[in-house]
This record gives sequence, C-alpha cells and structure tokens, in this order.
Amino acid sequence: MSGTMRKKHLLAGLAAAGVLGVGIAAPTVAFAADGGSSTPSASASESGSGKDERQQQRAERQAEFAEALAEELGVPTDKVTAALEKVREARKPADRPERGDSADRQAALKERLAQAVEDGRLTQEQADAITAAAEAGVFPAPGGRGGHGGPAGR
Repeated sequence: MSGTMRKKHLLAGLAAAGVLGVGIAAPTVAFAADGGSSTPSASASESGSGKDERQQQRAERQAEFAEALAEELGVPTDKVTAALEKVREARKPADRPERGDSADRQAALKERLAQAVEDGRLTQEQADAITAAAEAGVFPAPGGRGGHGGPAGR
C-alpha cells in the first residue's frame, strides 16, 4: 500500500512539475516570437521601481534582437525596428482596451461588484470584502501591490 501511495505522490509531483514547466516555457516562447522594438518607453528611462528596470531590460533585449536580425538580413537596424513595430501593431488585438491606472481598475472593480450585488450574485458584505482585499493588494494583479507571490514577492 505504501508503494502505491509513493507512486501516486511521485506522479502528482511530476504532473505539477510539467504544468510548472509549461507555465514557464509558454511566456518565454511567446516573448521570443514577439520580437520587439529598440526604443524604450519614457517611463523606462526613469529609475527607481522594478517595473522600470524590467522595461529597460526588455527594451535592451529587443534592441539586441533587432540588431542581430538586421545584421543577418544585411539591412539597416532602423528598418528592421520599424518593420517589427509595424508587425506588432498589426497583431495587437483591436478589441483589447488599454489598461487604465490602478485607480481606474479599482473603480471598474467597484462598479462590477455593485452590479453583482444588484443582480443578487454577491452580498454587500462579500463585495466589501473583495474591495478591501483588492485595496490591500491581496490579488496578484499587474500594476498593483502584491504581484506574483503576494506582498514582498514571497
């Protein structure tokens, strides 16, 4: 019996590792296919936050990619950069709205919660708890406190 349980635990562990591997590999493949432009955004030039540093690093990787591609194709780097930007813009979903700032997202959340209370899908107490959790950074949302792993990246 103990051997069967070990096998089940081993299989569960392997399955979890496989899911984790796919979760890590998929964004990496998507980023590689994304290409990139060589011009960092204005916020990337500001120092201070980890987000700005990540944007700067991404811009540098994209610039290196464009330079390597230009060298391989024997064309100017600016031409490759412009072509990559054109393709990226053409592939951007038109129905996907731009992200608002944190206050906009929290206001939209409050509106959706109010509608859910009105429709009877949530109680007001549940909506208040969700709002408090969102404001405290419990949800790992982009641009909010918490992020992956919760507060302080744990």
